[in-house]
Amino acid sequence: MINSPLEDIEAAALQLTQAERAKLAERLLVSLDEDDEILAAWVEEAERRGDAFDRGEMGAIDFDESMARLKAKLAAAA
Repeated sequence: MINSPLEDIEAAALQLTQAERAKLAERLLVSLDEDDEILAAWVEEAERRGDAFDRGEMGAIDFDESMARLKAKLAAAA
């Protein structure tokens, strides 16, 4: 099966380091023609979190664990 260009780009992007993926995500977000003020705030927050992660001040969890935690919190609040 032949991959689409998007699938090829995605596969290549996933081979980047986390910091490189964060920079790529920032550039992609900036390329979208959305409200500049909101976009700037999201980019700033992403950079802040990426920098904190790089300094070891913030950890990361995978998606499945994150969703499990969220579901547990929602169940406890109900």
